[in-house]
Amino acid sequence: MKLYTKTGDDGTTGLFGGKRVSKDSLRVECYGTVDELNSNLGLATTELTNLELKKIILNIQNKLFTLGGELATDPEKASENLIKIELSDISYLEKEIDKFDNKVEPLKQFILPGGTKGSAMLHFSRSVCRRAERLVTSLSKNEKVSNLVLVYLNRLSDLLFVLARYENNINHVDDIPWQK
Repeated sequence: MKLYTKTGDDGTTGLFGGKRVSKDSLRVECYGTVDELNSNLGLATTELTNLELKKIILNIQNKLFTLGGELATDPEKASENLIKIELSDISYLEKEIDKFDNKVEPLKQFILPGGTKGSAMLHFSRSVCRRAERLVTSLSKNEKVSNLVLVYLNRLSDLLFVLARYENNINHVDDIPWQK
């Protein structure tokens, strides 16, 4: 199978289900941003030394692939066999948020992204996650999108925030306080 198909040479791409859309459509922007987030997380793991964090990020990357596939599917042609984000995926994120939030000092002020390189990369991934959430919110106003996709992205950004703080913590690096 060849990597290139030439079907997108006209500026369109195919959704799962066969529908062709412009490559600059909001739906394509949504799953493209989720793909960007997934790539950022892959890059972040190259800087993380904690195996538990790497395992969590790998789980998230797999779920983001599922989420991207859900967004890349024509909602009018989605089959019942489509793998989707489920409530259990959100529960997993919430469990991890609670666990790692209990391992860092409570926040007393706003912090800036940074500290260790791994923490900074997790913060960067968090900001890409927020952009994906904003785009999917816009998409949901005009097209069918599972609410679980929005909830997952919202929880994921919270988890990435606390994991960035934890990464600093285990490397004995203080969070960077925002100076008014």
